[in-house]
Amino acid sequence: MPTPHHDTGRAPARLEGRATWLVSRAYLRSSGLLSAGFEAHGSGLRSYHYRLLAALEEWGPASQAELGRKTGIDRSDVTAVLTELESRNLVERSVDPEHKRRNIVTITAEGVEQLVELDKVIDGIQDEFLAPLTAAQRRQFLTLVSRLVDARR
Repeated sequence: MPTPHHDTGRAPARLEGRATWLVSRAYLRSSGLLSAGFEAHGSGLRSYHYRLLAALEEWGPASQAELGRKTGIDRSDVTAVLTELESRNLVERSVDPEHKRRNIVTITAEGVEQLVELDKVIDGIQDEFLAPLTAAQRRQFLTLVSRLVDARR
């Protein structure tokens, strides 16, 4: 007869020390914090909106397809998110004079203002996520995670 299972809220011991398990658990925590932070303070915007606004502000005007490639957002999702951003006057789309079937997207002054407000939301989420770590541990964590991310390139 099987031993009764008692839910302790912990992972099985063979998972607890595995990097992939820990990273996936950390991702779930960070994702939950992002969702909650945007829900509470994002003025109805989400991380996709933030990512596109940040890309446009940093890299300048771009086509929708280019934004999708550079930000890792699916093309159909880019179109939907840009429609939302455009309806709030945070971005403008115009026809590319060199390729009539292509739209060029530009962040507006209102979009830059909204991005600065979203930066504050993101900063708070970063602080909450990294709260268990000292300043030195935060720097080390970011260095190590960046190395893991960059290894796939």
